[in-house]
Amino acid sequence: MKILVIQTAFLGDAILTLPLIQKLHSKYPESKISVIAIPASKEIFNASEYVHNTIVYDKKGKDKSLKSFFRLLIKIRKEKFDKIYSPHRSFRSSLIVALSGTKETFGFNTSSMSVIYKNIVEYKKEIHEVARNLFLGGFDISGDNWKIFPDIKISPETNKKIENEIKRNFRNEFITIAIGSVWATKKYPIEYFSELAKYFISIGYEVALIGGKEDVNESETLSNSLGTNIVSFAGKLSLIESITLINRSKLLICNDSAPTHLGMATFKRPPLIPLTEPVITKHLGLATSTPVITLYCSTLKEFGFYPYADNNLILSYDNLDCKPCGIHGRTKCPLNHFNCGYKLTPQFVIDMINTNILNKKLN
Repeated sequence: MKILVIQTAFLGDAILTLPLIQKLHSKYPESKISVIAIPASKEIFNASEYVHNTIVYDKKGKDKSLKSFFRLLIKIRKEKFDKIYSPHRSFRSSLIVALSGTKETFGFNTSSMSVIYKNIVEYKKEIHEVARNLFLGGFDISGDNWKIFPDIKISPETNKKIENEIKRNFRNEFITIAIGSVWATKKYPIEYFSELAKYFISIGYEVALIGGKEDVNESETLSNSLGTNIVSFAGKLSLIESITLINRSKLLICNDSAPTHLGMATFKRPPLIPLTEPVITKHLGLATSTPVITLYCSTLKEFGFYPYADNNLILSYDNLDCKPCGIHGRTKCPLNHFNCGYKLTPQFVIDMINTNILNKKLN
């Protein structure tokens, strides 16, 4: 059987599609699963042992022309997929499904042109995105059954590189901070991130900053302003390398953005490289993974995009009439005060981390 999954949304959405792919593979173990993805999420799907082929579609770049779209359609029709699942709800994704030649198709009732899908599934706004995707696939999401964590393959080479980076840059335990987001109103104030970094350095930790190329300037400015015991890896690590670094750190602090989902990814540890903790060759449960502290500024966890392991912490200042101001965030605060960020103070974040993560572990 040949299965196609269409997910051309943001990186975070791609990560949250992996549990669906894992369950599809479990249900159809002999199947070959392909994914249509944007360039930014190619690495994530390539790192899944359940994805047979990643079809890269640069819809906002070199493939945005009509000619490229039809070239993609020709490729899909040649594959003769038996089933297509489309967690992505755009007009373009639905058009791909409509012209694919595949009869057994699955899409949400909120998708553009939802009538073209043979199997139309309710989009449940009140549940997590992982649960929504699993529901699309017809899987049981009752209770905690939906809490399936993304599995990622880590090569021995990647593992060794990160171990070497840790040995070269850190002498003590370190925390990881990811300051970036695609949307400005999802970004915790940089001066507040600075206060958090200062605090953790003052109590004996070191700090690793991660992010993409777009985060390099801010991350390096922050690192340079604090001097020692903080290192910026922004723009220097791949997504999989970032996941590996996160897993070695004491905790991750980030915005409501892709890193919060990267922090949930589990992986098989290669037994070839000496590790700083016992070798585990099965998939790690999130109860033993790095705690993720997610800071919500203009958005809410109720949108369905939040970390769902027991040792994760969601922090948000919600006593505002203007929050949320949009499901994806905005390029600037519409009211020019950004209270959803500034009222979520560093001291509150520090107190919550100490109470719920650090002190709890010590006890």
